Amino acid sequence: MLIAVGTTNPAKIEAVRSAIQKLWHNAKVQGIYAESGVSHQPRSDEEAIRGAINRAKSALKKLDADFGFGLEGTVVETKHGMFLCGWVAVVDKNGKLGLACTSKIELPERIAKEIRKGRELGPVMDELIGENDTKKKQGAVGILTNNLAVRSKVFEQAVLLALAKFINPEYYLAETNTFSEMK
Repeated sequence: MLIAVGTTNPAKIEAVRSAIQKLWHNAKVQGIYAESGVSHQPRSDEEAIRGAINRAKSALKKLDADFGFGLEGTVVETKHGMFLCGWVAVVDKNGKLGLACTSKIELPERIAKEIRKGRELGPVMDELIGENDTKKKQGAVGILTNNLAVRSKVFEQAVLLALAKFINPEYYLAETNTFSEMK
């Protein structure tokens, strides 16, 4: 089984690899560059979902894989502050789609201000701690939690959640089905 991940980001590829190994031990997970078709810093759930779907479909097609994954981070403004989360899309060869998102974490106001100016979160976090490519490592969530939660592990959970339709498809039958018909 071949699993295509629409990214070259090691943290995102590791998230998919770790999740997939829990389900299919012999599956091969391969990252490949895939355009999101959205801005570099998505600013809504809908934009991130669209980007994740675009990446998943592109990766599936490019590698002629069994499943394609797209992972897309986003920031969302609320009346309580700006929050960070990530969306995961998984598609199979039949076009079946599964979606899920990560937990959300509030961003410090000084970071949110920079994003409101049009900056991307990754470089802002790099400047904050004086490192490069933190989005390919622990990510903002790792920095903000002192690595108690890191990007790959947070995305791993969302990958497993996005696979629910494939793990237990009987629960996702048409809404006209009753619980007794699913057994």
